[in-house]
Amino acid sequence: MDWKREMEEGKLANDYYLSSNHGMMTSQRRICVFTGPVIVGAGPSGLATAACLKEKGITSVLLERSNCIASLWQLKTYDRLRLHLPKQFCELPLMPFPTDFPTYPTKQQFIEYLEDYARRFGIRPEFGQTVESAEFDENLGMWRVRSVGKEGMTEYVCRWLVAATGENAEPLVPRFEGMEKFAATGVVKHTSHYKTGGDFAGKKVLVVGCGNSGMEVCLDLCNFGAQPSLVVRDAVHVLPREMLGTSTFGLSMLLLKWLPIRLVDCFLLVVSRFILGDTTLLGLKRPRLGPLELKNLTGKTPVLDVGTLAKIKTGDIKVCSGIRRLKRYEVEFDNGKTERFDAIILATGYKSNVPSWLKENKMFSKKDGFPIQEFPEGWRGECGLYAVGFTKRGISGASMDAKRIAKDIFECSRKSDQAHRHIQVFMSRKPDQA
Repeated sequence: MDWKREMEEGKLANDYYLSSNHGMMTSQRRICVFTGPVIVGAGPSGLATAACLKEKGITSVLLERSNCIASLWQLKTYDRLRLHLPKQFCELPLMPFPTDFPTYPTKQQFIEYLEDYARRFGIRPEFGQTVESAEFDENLGMWRVRSVGKEGMTEYVCRWLVAATGENAEPLVPRFEGMEKFAATGVVKHTSHYKTGGDFAGKKVLVVGCGNSGMEVCLDLCNFGAQPSLVVRDAVHVLPREMLGTSTFGLSMLLLKWLPIRLVDCFLLVVSRFILGDTTLLGLKRPRLGPLELKNLTGKTPVLDVGTLAKIKTGDIKVCSGIRRLKRYEVEFDNGKTERFDAIILATGYKSNVPSWLKENKMFSKKDGFPIQEFPEGWRGECGLYAVGFTKRGISGASMDAKRIAKDIFECSRKSDQAHRHIQVFMSRKPDQA
C-alpha cells in the first residue's frame, strides 16, 4: 500500500518509526495508526471483505504472510484440483465468474478469477507480513496488531480488526507411532506438499483421510500408474457430484426451500444408492445422520465423487482400516495386517491458527480456533472484532460474512462521523450561543 497516498487522503493519523539499540544490534518498529479496519489474511475471505468495504468507501489494510493472494490455492494445492461445487456457489460478492468458465473451474481458473477480483477493487495487500499478535488496548480503545516482515516489526493501531485467516490456515498433521522410522525409508507428506500423481508412478502409496481431497488424490495417483490404498476410519457420506442432470449441491439447495432437511437427506441417499450402489460393500460406511444434517451439526462435508468409487470397485484403489503403527517400509493396520508402502500422503485437512496470534478470550475458542458462536452469529465479536471464513460453509459462507462485516463497519463509521461533526459544531459556537 502507498502509505504516503494514504496520509494525503487523511486516512492515516500517524506513521512513524521507533528505534532501539541493544549492544551491536539495532531494531526498528514501525507504528501505523489507521482509522480503517485491518484485515488479517488475503485469501478469498479477506479479499471479499476488502471489496465489500471498498464498495462502501472504506479503505482497509490487508496483511498477508505469503507473497501472493490466496496462498493456499496457489502454493498448497494439487494440480488437478477443481472447485467441488458449481461456480455460481463459489462467487465472491460483487463479481461473478466469467461466463466462459466451465461449471467446475480449474484451480488455475479460480486463481485467475481471484487475481482479477483484486485488480477490479484495487486490493493491494501488504505481503510478507506475519501477524504475531493482536490485542485490544482498552486505554486507546483500539486494536494493536503486530506483524513481522523483511523490514522488521510493524505495529498497526486500528479501530476494527477482521480475522480472515480462515479454517485452513495450517496443515493438520496427525502423529503415528513409528512415523520417524517410516520417514527414514519412505516418503511422508501432507497434501499441502502434494502436486501430482506423476511423482509416484509405479509406487505403492497409502492415502490417509477419506474426504474430498483424499478421494481425489487417490484418483490422481491411479491415473498416473501408482497403486494407492485409502485409509478409512470414520463413516463417510459419498454422493455423486451430479444427479438428475444437475449438481447435487444445487439440487439440495433447491429442495431445502420446500422440504425439511431430513426429507432432503433421504432423497439424496436413495438417489445416491441408485447411482453409486451400496458404498458399505466397499468399506465406506455411512454415518447415522444424513449428509446435510451432519454438515449443519459438525461441518463435515460429504464427498462428491468424481470417479474414485469406480476405481475402488475395480480394485485399483484398496480400502484399508485405521493405522496402528508405522515401521520401516511397512504399515501395521488396526486389523493386524501389515503391508509395505513407498509413500504416505496425509489428506488430513487443515486447522485454524487464530489462537496463536489473537489475544482475546470471548469470541474465538482456544481449542479449535473457531468462533464460539455458531453460524450465523459468529461473525461479530466485541470491541470491533470480526471473523470471516469460519462458517464451515465454504466460499458462500465467507461471502455472507463479508457483506455483514462491511455493512456493520460502515454503519459504525457513519455514526462516529456524525458524533464527531456534532462535537465540532458545538465547540465552534460562541459562548452566548451555547
